[in-house]
Amino acid sequence: MQHRSPAAATASGAASTAAAMEPGVGGVEPAVTLDQVPRWSDPDQRLYTPSSSSATAEAADGGSEPAASAFLSFSDPLTGDDGGAAGGGCASASRFPVDHEINSRIYLWRGHPWNMEVDAVVNSTNESLDEAHSSPGLHAAAGSGLAEECATLGGCRTGMAKMTNAYDLPARKVIHTVGPKYAVKYHTAAENALSHCYRSCLELLIENGLESIAMGCIYTEAKNYPREPAAHVAIRTVRRFLEKQKGKIAGLIFCITSSSDTEIYKRLLPLYFPRDKQEEETAVSKLPADVGDENGETVIDERKIRIRPLPAGAADRTVATAPLDLPLESGLASSYRGGVDSEGRPVMVVVGAHFLLRCLDLERFVLHVVKEFEPLIQKPYTIVYLHSAASLQP
Repeated sequence: MQHRSPAAATASGAASTAAAMEPGVGGVEPAVTLDQVPRWSDPDQRLYTPSSSSATAEAADGGSEPAASAFLSFSDPLTGDDGGAAGGGCASASRFPVDHEINSRIYLWRGHPWNMEVDAVVNSTNESLDEAHSSPGLHAAAGSGLAEECATLGGCRTGMAKMTNAYDLPARKVIHTVGPKYAVKYHTAAENALSHCYRSCLELLIENGLESIAMGCIYTEAKNYPREPAAHVAIRTVRRFLEKQKGKIAGLIFCITSSSDTEIYKRLLPLYFPRDKQEEETAVSKLPADVGDENGETVIDERKIRIRPLPAGAADRTVATAPLDLPLESGLASSYRGGVDSEGRPVMVVVGAHFLLRCLDLERFVLHVVKEFEPLIQKPYTIVYLHSAASLQP
């Protein structure tokens, strides 16, 4: 793996930095360090000059950037005709309050991630992790070693992520993730799978002791995911993740390569990462009605598991709920005695939730459950395992 030195990138001066702001079309671009990337909270990211109604269109065509207030004035297509009604009105409490510590970790960059000198860059790919379906320009920049390592990984499931070395890239690692196919009929499933993509990448980053990451838009035109709804999912998932893990991530760069994505991200970032009270208050009326749960994932009330009280006289058949001491910090498991099966064997019901699918070794998990049940019962029994909040399929 080769690394370009920060000094070489800095010595290239402002002209090289400006050139790197556009996606490369050939040749070797200088490595760009984190301190060369515009931070979302920087003053020069905010233009307070009032703009006309055509400001955004001009920006999309390569003209001057519109003011932050102009981005917030756009109605949101996910909120219907009245964004204010969907968002709950200006009198509602903000669901994404100003957090300067979180904002200081967010960066916005026009260009591919491949010349970023960060700990990890994200590749949006398919289940086979093949070169033809990877993000444009990645394999050409990384060299043949990347494809050879990807071929040894055994593929990757939708919504999951796997890590490889970065080879000729200035980054240390490449995180490969598989975005979902989009269909209106399965909108919620696609939305949650996309949210899993972003969260899986960030979890993998932290698990490997890394602190900075450059992420492009995790979707492909071939999978038909609409750009703006995808941006909502991406930004809110990152926001919710940083609310819990901001101390472990030094920098997260949103890399955008088209004028349309530039317009979308600059318009939506103030909704989820407001930089002052004015942006926070404006966001209250502009945010979609559904901004997901504490992880940014959509929750459908009708699909929630409801546990009703046991009928009278059944209390003696239960065992007090006791969380299992599993070596997975993000998960929770509880055990219950649920009667007997058709052969008279006691049925032990285990409910697990919020485990990382790629980290959950089911065989190891079952052995742990058996060990926990040993003090409770000494004869043959049946285990029923329910896994909630982890499936990526309808």
